[in-house]
Amino acid sequence: MFTHNELHMSAPPQRCFEVAADVERWPEILPHYRWVRFHRRDGFGSGLVEMAARRMFGPLPYPVWWVSEMDSDGEQPVVRYRHVDGVTRGMVVEWRFHTDEEAGGTRVEITHSWPRGATWPLIGRFAADAVIGPVFIHHVAGRTLEGVKRKAEAE
Repeated sequence: MFTHNELHMSAPPQRCFEVAADVERWPEILPHYRWVRFHRRDGFGSGLVEMAARRMFGPLPYPVWWVSEMDSDGEQPVVRYRHVDGVTRGMVVEWRFHTDEEAGGTRVEITHSWPRGATWPLIGRFAADAVIGPVFIHHVAGRTLEGVKRKAEAE
């Protein structure tokens, strides 16, 4: 399973990175996030982090939850996650921030890669490729990018 989300932000790359890596503030700026908790903090944007969000289906919320090893590098800038618990265990997520000189600002992209997919017998790979990736991950990542954009551009 592979998903790709991308969005232009009218803010400098470092500002976009700082908002994206400051995950503990996400529930304040992203209404679809229920909570973000560090179980182990290794520094800004790094450690073992538990996240919970909602995927809305009209008025009906569907809860999603995962735990990731998070690492960020403000020099590149990049934020990476490796899911270590939850349905998406084994998924690798990468946020990249590219200077967009032509349009001004920053092109931010998120990729989710899950080569094995869900570990469910018989349907795991199909569920990842047909449902989990396009219906849940791509949708939640798109909403997350929109919220990060609003915050980065407002400051």
